Amino acid sequence: MGNRVTRGDFEWVYTEQPHTQRRKEILAKYPEIKTLMGPDPHLKWIVSGMVFTQLLACYLVKDLSWKWIFFWAYAFGGCINHSLTLAIHDISHNVAFGNKQARWNRWFAIFANLPIGVPYSASFKKYHIDHHRYLGGDSLDVDIPTDFEGWFFCTPLRKLLWLFLQPLFYSLRPLYVNPKAITRMEILNALVQFSVDLIIYYLWGLKAVIYLIAGTILCLGFHPISGHFIAEHYMFLKGYETYSYYGPLNWLTFNVGYHMEHHDFPSIPGCRLPMVKKIAAEYYDNLPHHQSWIRVLWDFVFDDTLGPYSRVKRLCKLAKES
Repeated sequence: MGNRVTRGDFEWVYTEQPHTQRRKEILAKYPEIKTLMGPDPHLKWIVSGMVFTQLLACYLVKDLSWKWIFFWAYAFGGCINHSLTLAIHDISHNVAFGNKQARWNRWFAIFANLPIGVPYSASFKKYHIDHHRYLGGDSLDVDIPTDFEGWFFCTPLRKLLWLFLQPLFYSLRPLYVNPKAITRMEILNALVQFSVDLIIYYLWGLKAVIYLIAGTILCLGFHPISGHFIAEHYMFLKGYETYSYYGPLNWLTFNVGYHMEHHDFPSIPGCRLPMVKKIAAEYYDNLPHHQSWIRVLWDFVFDDTLGPYSRVKRLCKLAKES
């Protein structure tokens, strides 16, 4: 991994991210992997089914008591909404309609956003590009916690609170770390989202709207599926900054657990990432990976060596030039 120097409490490295070199080696040895790139023809139908399922749920929960609203938001609706955020993640890589139909992907991401309750898709796309291009990049990769997060959320109780507040930090951190001008697509995303929220409120009342938004907040916070946020890039073993998970929750999350493979080949849709691992098995089988996202959350909270500081950071050229 190259020479390492400790600066603060992050793990600072002065090498390029490992995915670039591994991608070159794998493609040179297995050029057939290029055939896996391109759109997933089933994604648009799966996502559409999830969106309409949530709209039906809005009708079904409109007369429930508040305790059942929050129960079903956490146990059912939030799981769908979290899955939709990961569908939006895939769509941000143009795998719904392909690179030649980039605008169709942007529009479809706004459609996938509707049950989430708050505008998300356009801003995610804007920042996610940097996460891949400048993985761990200081002031560029907004997936990295701030120094305040690393300093303050350092005890089991505080780390548990941090997990609950993940949606807040993920939405506000970009504005502090790497603020960017608001785009026309973000404005459109917000107008469409809030218009649909108002329509749902008019048709089925406040409880339906709260069901959607509460599910998003709860299931992006402390929830078994949210283990992927920690599992993907937190340094559970020194020298490794990306980890995969090959368990059953991949069925609900568009194979986001195949995260090592995804960063190696971001243009390959999630449904085909298991084939990457199968073809280039010698590159992945011996790498450390997680067995359980629930175990990831447990270890993160109670292991004193883990916390928001447990991330690899690097200086990138763009950061030096800006």
